[in-house]
Amino acid sequence: MPEIRNPNIVAAGAGPASLPMDRALRTLDSQQACDALAFTLIEMLLAIAICAIVLVAINGVFATAVRLRDRTSEAVEAALPINRALDTLYRDLKGTVGPGGLLAGDFRCGAQAMGATMGLSGEAGSAGLDFYTSTGTISDKAPWGDLQEVFYELKAPSDRNQPGMDLVRCVNRNLLATTTQTPEIQRLMGNVQALEFECYDGTQWRNTWDTSSGDTNLPVTVRVRIQPAARRGEEASKAARPLEMLVPLVSQTRTNLTTAGTQ
Repeated sequence: MPEIRNPNIVAAGAGPASLPMDRALRTLDSQQACDALAFTLIEMLLAIAICAIVLVAINGVFATAVRLRDRTSEAVEAALPINRALDTLYRDLKGTVGPGGLLAGDFRCGAQAMGATMGLSGEAGSAGLDFYTSTGTISDKAPWGDLQEVFYELKAPSDRNQPGMDLVRCVNRNLLATTTQTPEIQRLMGNVQALEFECYDGTQWRNTWDTSSGDTNLPVTVRVRIQPAARRGEEASKAARPLEMLVPLVSQTRTNLTTAGTQ
């Protein structure tokens, strides 16, 4: 009669020589699995090289964006005073009041008597513009009307290290005063090399205009030209191009003739 044995007992009772072989097989399978999941040295070097190339490209793009932002900010900051100065000049000239009115005075361009009512004299020779305009702000806290005298000229900058001169706007609101009034001086922009005003009389451009002597009415158009100064350490030939603006005026002819009424 055959002997019946328990398979588990048979397997458990197998010879001790079979155990090292099983362990060796399991160890070999585990090592192969680990080798399949790990990276080789060449793969690691390739991954590091690719990451370095990507980081260099990103850094270049970021540096270019930062430089572009800085240049844009500098351009905007430099353009703000220029735009403000031109806007103020345009608004004042469009509101010019011709001579002959109750509070209106003479229109002077390139004359020697500019700013006399304010006790001022142009530091850049006769390069200036003195006229009356209706751009004054009416306020309940001040007794002044909308008419005011404005005088544009160049003055030496407070910072001696700054190139060029400052374009200033001198304002006189008290037009009924019998004595010289201290004006309100507003700095519009700096770094100005030259300031030129020209008046068009309908046939030609003139650099002088004075309704107190000779000219009886306002010019047809006023041309403003501002030459920015070159930056310190920069050649004069590399300075910015001159800024030019044309402002047409509403001109009203004034004559010295009087009409006698008939009885």
